[in-house]
Amino acid sequence: MLAFCLGGLLVAPPARAAEGGCGGQLVKTLPFPAGEVRIFKSRTQACAVALARDPGTRRPMAVSIQPRGGVPVRDLGQFTRYAGPVTVGAINRCVYVKGSIGVGSAESGWILC
Repeated sequence: MLAFCLGGLLVAPPARAAEGGCGGQLVKTLPFPAGEVRIFKSRTQACAVALARDPGTRRPMAVSIQPRGGVPVRDLGQFTRYAGPVTVGAINRCVYVKGSIGVGSAESGWILC
């Protein structure tokens, strides 16, 4: 990590942990009681991550993204902060995103068409 010195203070570049490593622009957030699913879009790809509202407790989390006509890409397991990122090629393709944390979940329907 690079740090810059401004007036004697060290300033680090912003962290990407909140996005879970997705690139592109945030285009949609799907909130639910235990957290939220964030969906990002770049010119060529769509990406999703499920973020816990209260990180720290290990619990079941899952996120999936499926391009129309393709197979879903998933990340699931016991996590403390987030599941994902999961990324698919999405040039001129709709995607369907699902995410869950514990018993709460959210789905996007077909979006980014």
